[in-house]
Amino acid sequence: MGRTLESKKQIVEEIKVLLDKAELALVLDYKGLSIKEMSDLRARLEPSNGICKVTKNTLMRQAINGNDSWSGLESLLTGTNAFVLVKGDVGSALKAVQAFQKDTKKSETKGGLFEGKILSQDEIKAIAALPSKEALMAQIATALNSLTTKIAVGINEVPSGLARSLNQHSQNSES
Repeated sequence: MGRTLESKKQIVEEIKVLLDKAELALVLDYKGLSIKEMSDLRARLEPSNGICKVTKNTLMRQAINGNDSWSGLESLLTGTNAFVLVKGDVGSALKAVQAFQKDTKKSETKGGLFEGKILSQDEIKAIAALPSKEALMAQIATALNSLTTKIAVGINEVPSGLARSLNQHSQNSES
């Protein structure tokens, strides 16, 4: 039994809401994946605020129709597609997809769209290779901590150096 017009409109509206919140859309060919494998992919995407949505290309076309931010997806809408929409940590979501693809050896990335720009396979891999948001924040915190320590040592060194100089000068004066 096919979907009713009302249910199709509801799906299109749901996709529009998801796209409004998303920063990245990734298009995967999901042909040959089982329900269990799709559930595994969805579970892997959860920590990075990513979702995997399987819908017909015609419904996705209707959802992106008139939306300049996502119109670039049009060229990727052929065949059997699953759409990974990411709101949060884009790098972690891409790493999760790549790990899933490596484990299952069934799914293939057709392309993606980030900030209105179609991403090549190399760009997708480059984004996935970036450290996670938490790792970057830890690196920044470490750098800031190192900098403040150096400043504190430098500030402390001024009076110590002055005292040593005065002491040296007084010893030279006594001789």
